[in-house]
Amino acid sequence: MALDTNVLIYACDRSSPERQKRAAELVERATDGVLLWQVACEFVAASRKLAGQGFTPLDAWNRLAEFQALFPLVQPGHGMLHYARDLHLSQGVSFWDSMILAACAEAGVEILYSEDVPGFAIGSPKVVNPFV
Repeated sequence: MALDTNVLIYACDRSSPERQKRAAELVERATDGVLLWQVACEFVAASRKLAGQGFTPLDAWNRLAEFQALFPLVQPGHGMLHYARDLHLSQGVSFWDSMILAACAEAGVEILYSEDVPGFAIGSPKVVNPFV
């Protein structure tokens, strides 16, 4: 199991309390999850959207450390780029979504919780939107 960046961002986003609660519960329940390297990087970059709530870059790095304490960090291997390329070029998956789906496939992730990653790619994990 893996969580997409949007789930981790929502766990920190106070602008939507219901969504924040769902995301935080998912993080707490995900005892067998992994943290994809791509998601870790994207989390810090995307957290700037929370600056208006007083969420600082230091907060982002500290929260990322909390996620790392919960989930082992999975770094991409060489084969991941080939699979991502195929998803991106032949199936029309966006670049970043193809990177995440390929990383899931390479790491053996069976379920990816995401609000917006397509789940149609052959060999990709089952994508579940936890907010519907």
